[in-house]
Amino acid sequence: MLLEHRGRRPVVPESAYVAPSAVLCGAVVLGDRARILHGAVLTAEDGEVRVGADVVIMENALVRGRALHPALIGDAVLVGPHAHVNGARLEDEVFLATGASAFPGAVVGTGAELRINSVLHANSRLAPGTVLPIGWVAAGDPAELFSPDRHDELWEVQRGLDFPGTVYGVPRGTPMREIMARQAEFYAAHQDDRPLD
Repeated sequence: MLLEHRGRRPVVPESAYVAPSAVLCGAVVLGDRARILHGAVLTAEDGEVRVGADVVIMENALVRGRALHPALIGDAVLVGPHAHVNGARLEDEVFLATGASAFPGAVVGTGAELRINSVLHANSRLAPGTVLPIGWVAAGDPAELFSPDRHDELWEVQRGLDFPGTVYGVPRGTPMREIMARQAEFYAAHQDDRPLD
């Protein structure tokens, strides 16, 4: 399904494929031979989503563009099922496995791999060719890799990356009631979305 959002429409070249159950919403631009499979959602909330050539975005993946952090995906990239690319940049030949996540301001270097359920934190940079193991978290610029049992060490790095400021535009410690009131207002813009033929 193609939706106009905030006055912007998806751009899909003839060589691309978008499954009938996939959603492209707003300023989404696909490259040649891009393949968007069933249940995937590419949504340009208030920032662009740009997908390169020969990219496959698999079932139920989410790619979200944000005003300060567009979602930029290079050429020859695989975004696996249930993966989450939120305002991040994936350079060429990146592999995001099932359930992997890259948060706003993150950069995944050329040829890097985020394996199953791994996370690249906000404002972090994973060097080209790096493999982030299954279930691990990478944080910092350059990113340091943390196994799941190193939460306290990870938090020391993660705290300074300003996740709430980057994602929600609020200081750490802002009450959830305030954050969610702002989010509800922001996403209300979808009430005006218009399906395209």
